[in-house]
Amino acid sequence: MKAWSTGDSDSGGDEWGEEIRLTEQAVEAINKLKPKPRFFVLCGDLIHAMPGMPWRKEQTADLQRVLAGVDSDIPLVLVSGNHDVGNTPTPETVAEFQQTWGDDYFSFWVGGVLFLVLNSQFWYDASRCPALKQAQDQWLDQQLSVAGQRKCQHAIVFQHIPLFLRSMDEDDDYFNLTQSVRKEVADKLTGAGVTAVFSGHYHRNAGGTYQNLDMVVSSAIGCQLGQDTHGLRVVVVTAEKIVHRYYSLDELSEKGIEDDLMGLMEEK
Repeated sequence: MKAWSTGDSDSGGDEWGEEIRLTEQAVEAINKLKPKPRFFVLCGDLIHAMPGMPWRKEQTADLQRVLAGVDSDIPLVLVSGNHDVGNTPTPETVAEFQQTWGDDYFSFWVGGVLFLVLNSQFWYDASRCPALKQAQDQWLDQQLSVAGQRKCQHAIVFQHIPLFLRSMDEDDDYFNLTQSVRKEVADKLTGAGVTAVFSGHYHRNAGGTYQNLDMVVSSAIGCQLGQDTHGLRVVVVTAEKIVHRYYSLDELSEKGIEDDLMGLMEEK
């Protein structure tokens, strides 16, 4: 089974035209891959303009136009980020995201694997929407209970803000969740058998492990804050393991997926 995950893709000002060009390149690369991905994930910050900022409607329309070019046989999975619902989300900003892009948290199954999409802004600052955070927390507990009862092959989470960038005990930072929150969430996930969390937000590739949990932080299609290239992360899931690799857009467009990953996808 094959899935796709990217980091966020936001940028601003005169760079928006370049963001659109890069996203078009990503869509073209995905569409020509064989076999087709089972789905394509954008891990938040779908656009740059935050709630209430100028150009938000125009950027939304641009991105919707580009994403409409994704092969109709490749479902889109869209994750909410801070640029989508605000650093401090409100019922209004969450409702706007839901009306524009779909649910801000949900689950789905593919090939015996449970995937959970979460709104990580509720763990960053839910001071203006405590009831929404409580609803997601209760829903997540129910979903994790189902994961344990059904003994799924894997359970995998997509969220915008990483639990941590390198290690569970690292200092609090704008790009991770606070120590108390990350520990609580990570223990809940690992206790239910979740083996991987895929995030964006950092605009660089990073990651680490905690117990049996793989925290994978992907850089962006667009704006880079480090030395990584504009790209996508390919994720291959088999019955035994989860293997992932970050590709530059040029590399993926010109060469496609490497033979070792192709071999994994052929495993029964």
